[in-house]
Amino acid sequence: MPTTMKLDYYEVLSVERTATDVEIKSAYRKLAMQFHPDRNPNNPEAEEKFKACSEAYQVLSDPDKRAAYDRYGHAGVSGAGNPFAGGGSPFQQGDLGDIFGDLFGEMFNMGGNRRASRQQRGRDLQFNMKLEFEEAVFGIEREISIRRAEPCDDCHGTGSSSGKQPETCQQCGGRGQIRSQQGFFSVARTCPVCSGTGSVIRTPCTTCKGDTRVLREHKILVKVPAGVEQDTRIRYSGEGEAGRFGGPAGDLYVVLDIKQHKFFERDGDDLHCVIPISFPQAALGAELEIETLEGIETLKVPEGTQSGREFKLRGKGVPHLNAHGKGDLVVEIRVQTPGKLTKQQKDLLKQLSETITVENTPHARGLFSKVKEMFS
Repeated sequence: MPTTMKLDYYEVLSVERTATDVEIKSAYRKLAMQFHPDRNPNNPEAEEKFKACSEAYQVLSDPDKRAAYDRYGHAGVSGAGNPFAGGGSPFQQGDLGDIFGDLFGEMFNMGGNRRASRQQRGRDLQFNMKLEFEEAVFGIEREISIRRAEPCDDCHGTGSSSGKQPETCQQCGGRGQIRSQQGFFSVARTCPVCSGTGSVIRTPCTTCKGDTRVLREHKILVKVPAGVEQDTRIRYSGEGEAGRFGGPAGDLYVVLDIKQHKFFERDGDDLHCVIPISFPQAALGAELEIETLEGIETLKVPEGTQSGREFKLRGKGVPHLNAHGKGDLVVEIRVQTPGKLTKQQKDLLKQLSETITVENTPHARGLFSKVKEMFS
């Protein structure tokens, strides 16, 4: 049975790969409301879309699963991403109250008289770090400086002037919502006065202007493990912006941008390079000094070596990430034809050519060569 290619989870939710947790949750809410089976009875297409966006949210809302998905794709979360497998419920009981209570609470009055929480989680931050090729291979520790929102010292994170606490919002009675009757339904809307926090600040702090936070430079030591690849994301929990009104801090994501090497090309944990040699070296054999990332190695080229032949230097590649061992260095030999020859060199080659006979007849190419050329 042919397998169905899974869509990218970020595309399913229509968010960027750098989307914050809040943006991911907001995107999911909109799609879940649009495609929920209760709103689309007897609509298999809507049901499949609802399952797809629920599966995407299940992975991207979990920091560990998201990190595994970003690095390895669907293979990194195999078995963990489909919440409907085996006929089970897509969420735990706590998730249902959080997602669907928020999702349909305003429309069907499921929220009850619960007061809105003033606490707001801090925003996630992203720092793009450029690395030299060798730094990514061997790992590095580097101190970086980020500008982030931190709790205001003058108001101790309350947003009010010293000694004064925020007051209960009179418009919504501290609930953060204003309700109105529309036909058979009681519809709840976010309070426009307190923006859903349930409280208002009458005398804002003069330092943070009531935001509860101020911008400061913050230094953090980033530890890059050996063997990381391009676009690897390193997550530092709680190192993002501070939350408001005592809410938890966001996370910091360090995204690695690795420069290309001047002649090594990376393929997984293997390195590849091309070494030119002369015709006499290929015909008679030679010992070559090959530069590796760890120093000079000797490569013995046997006599009669053809152009395009590859040699492996075991263990001279990239360290396996978070594991023992290394990849290999693959050296491709290419016989270089000189562009300019002296008269003496031409005479010698003519003499040599008279003693060497090569049948210039076509050779059939192997299947592998044809496939390789097709995808080049």
